[in-house]
This record gives sequence, structure tokens and C-alpha cells, in this order.
Amino acid sequence: MSDRKNLLNKIRQLEFAALDLNLYLDNFPNNREALSAYNKYTEKLICMKEEYEDNYGLLTNFGSGTSQYPWSWVNEPWPWEPEAYRE
Repeated sequence: MSDRKNLLNKIRQLEFAALDLNLYLDNFPNNREALSAYNKYTEKLICMKEEYEDNYGLLTNFGSGTSQYPWSWVNEPWPWEPEAYRE
């Protein structure tokens, strides 16, 4: 499995964990342990997204990240396309 695919899979796992904990915290906002886990996963997620974007390009568009010149969003396979897994 390629480094790019591994990193995308880790990002997806962390996004799932953060989303799941977010929903849990909506119902149990005073749970310190859940909040600590949410913050831990979110910090890792931010770092992994930065690593991915530094190496492979933007994960999302519309103001969530800067781009190098020239604009390259349309030149690369988007993260959800099968071509993103090829090296």
C-alpha cells in the first residue's frame, strides 16, 4: 500500500473518531474523558492533514487551505478518486 493511501486511510480514521466523539459530546458535554480524546484525535488529524497537503496537495477546496502557484487543485486526482491511490 502506498504512503499516500496509508496517510489518507489514517486521516479518514481520525475524521471518523473525531466526528463520533463530536456527536457524543453534543449529548454529554461534561464528559472530560471524551473531550480529552476528541482533542487528542483532532490534533493528530490536523497534523496528518498538513502532512498530506504538504506532500500530495489539498484535501479540500473552498478556503480550507492555501495553494502553491500555479493553482493545482484541478491537476491532481482528488482524494476520493481512485487515481489518488496510485503512485
